[in-house]
Amino acid sequence: MGFWHSMSWKTEGIRVTSPVQWRQYDGLVSVLWEAESQAGASGYYLADDPRIMFFFNDVSPHVRISNENDDFSRNSRPMARAVYVPAGVPLWTGSRKTHSFSHLNLHLHRDRVLRYLTPSVGTSAAQTALRRPVELQDVAAIDALARLLADEIKSPSRHAVYAESLIGGIVAGLLDIPAESEERGSGRLTQGQMNKLLSHVEELGDYRMSVADMAAVVGLSESWFANVFKQTTGHTPLQWQLGKRVERSKQLLRESELPVASIAAQLGFSDQAHLTKVFRQIVGETPAAWRRMQQLRRP
Repeated sequence: MGFWHSMSWKTEGIRVTSPVQWRQYDGLVSVLWEAESQAGASGYYLADDPRIMFFFNDVSPHVRISNENDDFSRNSRPMARAVYVPAGVPLWTGSRKTHSFSHLNLHLHRDRVLRYLTPSVGTSAAQTALRRPVELQDVAAIDALARLLADEIKSPSRHAVYAESLIGGIVAGLLDIPAESEERGSGRLTQGQMNKLLSHVEELGDYRMSVADMAAVVGLSESWFANVFKQTTGHTPLQWQLGKRVERSKQLLRESELPVASIAAQLGFSDQAHLTKVFRQIVGETPAAWRRMQQLRRP
């Protein structure tokens, strides 16, 4: 993926002390900075893409940050060792004392991160994680990865997949990924997930959601959802939806005087013949015959 980050920034009182080093990977850009910040230095940063800042030294006693420009002294907080900034979130910084620092900037293409996280945690959880800012002072879990990545940026010696895997580990270790993921449990949907899906499908009325849309409702990837759905219900998602449409047609046949052709159109069947064919396959008789039987059974 040919990707270069888009970012607006302005600094005062910050001086680069070594040449900036960077590497461009698949949907990822990593930049290694070494700089000196004067007392009273300030900065403003706004990126169109998600990004991670990792400091190799503790700058929290010297630097404060805020996502609001008004009343910086009241709204600011110490800069953590590792910070994840979602796309479009502004950041202001202010330095209290002169200090030197070294840090990584990891600029991430949103689709690249989703492609990395979704197979493990599901689309919904990955999207949620991308929207959640993170500030982490205890960086023990990702410090070694960041240092290995910095070494590779300074002196590339391996295939790009090595650096990309290091970045992936940093992303997974830093982002606030919801604990409820598709990998839990016994490979079956929970009752709560089924209830949520059923409620959503019934709200739509025509029972014609795509498998991807159904998976998104319960926060799973499409492929994983299709697998666990069949284990849970014994049917594929589309077979299940078709059954629900037939159940709805039975309700309309029983409770209304609508012609079969009108019911077919209302429920998204191509025509009356299509509904009749599907109805006979599932119920064992035609809609008209089933309606007559229900009428005979009424007291």
